[in-house]
Amino acid sequence: MARAFVGASGWSYVTWVPKFYPPGTKSAGMLSSYATRLATTEVNYTFNHLPTEKTVTGWLAATLGDFIFALKASQRITHVDRLAHPADTLPLFLERARLLGERLGPILFQTPPWLKRDDDLLAGFVASLPDDLRFALEVRHDSWYVAEVYDLLRLRGVALVHAEGEKAPSPPDTIGLTAPFAYVRLRADEGYDDAAVERWVERLRAEQTAGRDVYAYFKHDADGSNGLAALKLRVALTAT
Repeated sequence: MARAFVGASGWSYVTWVPKFYPPGTKSAGMLSSYATRLATTEVNYTFNHLPTEKTVTGWLAATLGDFIFALKASQRITHVDRLAHPADTLPLFLERARLLGERLGPILFQTPPWLKRDDDLLAGFVASLPDDLRFALEVRHDSWYVAEVYDLLRLRGVALVHAEGEKAPSPPDTIGLTAPFAYVRLRADEGYDDAAVERWVERLRAEQTAGRDVYAYFKHDADGSNGLAALKLRVALTAT
């Protein structure tokens, strides 16, 4: 069965003490504590800051050898240039991302909600992506959810992200449609009780059975309940 990578979007949340982190856990120790329970995280820090070698070295030192970092791409790529001029915007970000080596998971491109479908723009961007990394695209406007866009993403195996709880999430039946892996962001305001987790177990296990790895990241919430939900989902999807 294909692999499952389940975690949260970030780890440095003091309000997750004591529900998710043990009492007394300080910010500096949160990543190492997180990595004892979950094996991946989606790093949103990289949307605003290029990771430095020192930062990456710290991440690697705080985590186990099989821990995977998915990185949210720089806002310069997605919000300033809006996927245009990838030859100018991609190389530096990818150079820094590659510092993670084999610990690098998918790179997430999240476009602004006002960016509407543009097939020529997307075709040029997809063509610029190297073929040795995994990429995921979260578009936040309904105009993108058409067969022509799915075909363009398939050309490079870019996963169309399903972001549950966002204003314009992709249709659920597009999960796993465009890539050899599935990427979901679980961001429902009401949170994820046992029944909600079980629904995602069933949905993502189907992707694994079809041979697709799955990446699932829960939204930061007020008290760490989503961290516990991520743990439940991870255990269920990795059970043998």
